[in-house]
Amino acid sequence: MDESTTVPNSARVLVFTRYPVPGQVKTRLIPALGPDTAARLHRRMTEHVVTSARELIGSNRFTVHVGFTGAPLKAFRSWLGHDLGYVPQTGDDLGRRMGHGIAAVLRAGPGGRGPVVVIGSDVPGLDRDILGQALDALQRSDLVIGPAEDGGYYLIGMHRPHPELFENMDWGSSSVFAQTMDVAKRLGLTVTVLPVLRDVDRPEDLDVLRHDPRFADVFTGQNKLSVIIPCLNEARNLPRTLEHVFQSADQEEELDVIVVDGGSRDATSEIAARYGALVLQSHDGRAAQQNVGAARALGRMLLFLHADTLPPKGFDRLIRQALDDPAVVAGAFRLRTDSPGPAMRLIEGMANLRSAAWQYPYGDQGLFMEKRVFQELGGFSALPIMEDFELVRRLRRRGRIVTLPDSVLTSSRRWRRLGLLRTTLVNQLMVLGFVCGVPVHALARFYRGGKGG
Repeated sequence: MDESTTVPNSARVLVFTRYPVPGQVKTRLIPALGPDTAARLHRRMTEHVVTSARELIGSNRFTVHVGFTGAPLKAFRSWLGHDLGYVPQTGDDLGRRMGHGIAAVLRAGPGGRGPVVVIGSDVPGLDRDILGQALDALQRSDLVIGPAEDGGYYLIGMHRPHPELFENMDWGSSSVFAQTMDVAKRLGLTVTVLPVLRDVDRPEDLDVLRHDPRFADVFTGQNKLSVIIPCLNEARNLPRTLEHVFQSADQEEELDVIVVDGGSRDATSEIAARYGALVLQSHDGRAAQQNVGAARALGRMLLFLHADTLPPKGFDRLIRQALDDPAVVAGAFRLRTDSPGPAMRLIEGMANLRSAAWQYPYGDQGLFMEKRVFQELGGFSALPIMEDFELVRRLRRRGRIVTLPDSVLTSSRRWRRLGLLRTTLVNQLMVLGFVCGVPVHALARFYRGGKGG
């Protein structure tokens, strides 16, 4: 879409998709891919299309809706986000479902008018430019349609419902586009036709995706994980952590390790580079450090790890397995410290109860999530402290945060320095103050004072 184009305030994009349950989506691809890979491909293609629609929201006032089926609304909101509208798919064939969906989103707008653009979720070539062309075309045409290579269509847009466009069609055949054009001509509608794109329904459609960097890892199973470690004067702890990260991963070659130095006066940066990590600089606090690391991350998944925390054996595999569930928005590991004694075991137990039962893990447990979700939420807020707690609050509003049964091993140096009781009290007062609205800069001063400067 041209930057000068003005999209009407009532414009809507409706994405039709199913929940990615293995064996229930992309069934014609299952003989070639198997049910799990077919579902994973369907999931990724849906996320691609939704992201393309979202990219237009920033500069244009319109809404994105999802026509959903195959799972409850709650699961879809966890998967695709709370910032979208959702309408259930109803009807006994594709035409009725699209007609009902269009009517539903139009009823939600002013005057019951559009324009509204309906798109499929299995078209890798459908991007923000194509969507922009469709919305632009509806400023001069009654109807816009994007033909698919197989004789169907991947996009249709209009200003008001035209149920005739969806009646008595041979859905799934190679004549749907031609039949739709005939009906549009009979109704006297002006039509803009978009470029032809390929949708992915059959095994012969897969060749183009195997070499597409956006989807290639679906077929190879090599899904890169970015480990982001914010540091400040961590020369003592960092060698052990980096060595452990590389040795504990099941697929070391699929790790992307990033150390973001906050202005260390010791050899932190040199050590990180010596171990093969990408070293970045950011002097604006831990929130900014982690955002800088995430922006450069190559992986689809992110693990935010403290410099004094060791992840469990096979942590990369465990994270991939957890995030395979679309309804899981984020996760962390159980907490274990390197300090002996029953008092520390009690503190760990309370932390793990908070994390598992109330879905409130803290940063020292190794927070992980998809980069897509992190970006959609806007990353860490620019706070001098409590940035992990604040992000987790936003993640909880979106969906489920899991605590895996495997434990990280983190240093107990904070508790040893000030004592178990004082450290625990300071931590709880920080949480209470944040929840009650105490200014975060005041909390930061209190924390530095409570920790001995």
